[in-house]
Amino acid sequence: MKKFDLSNFTLQESDGVLILKNDYTTVGFVRFNPESEIEYIFVNPIFRKQGLAKKLLKMVEKKTCKKIIFQDPISPLGEKLLQSLGKYN
Repeated sequence: MKKFDLSNFTLQESDGVLILKNDYTTVGFVRFNPESEIEYIFVNPIFRKQGLAKKLLKMVEKKTCKKIIFQDPISPLGEKLLQSLGKYN
C-alpha cells in the first residue's frame, strides 16, 4: 500500500461532511455527526487501498476532538475497513 499524498487534492467541508476532490472527480468523502459517529464513508474505487479512508477518519477525529464511533449497519466493505483499523474495533 502506497502513502496517499493529500497535497494534490482539495478538501471541502460542510456541515458534517468532508469531501476530498481532485480536478476530475470526488476521491472520497465521510459524513459524520457532532458526536463523531460515522454515518457514511466512501472512497472512489480507483483510489482504494491507499489509506485514504483512514486519513478521512483521522480528519474527523481531529475536527470533532472525539474518538470515532461507527453507526450500524456496516456494509461488508465497511467491516473490512474496521478490521484493518484495529483500534476502532
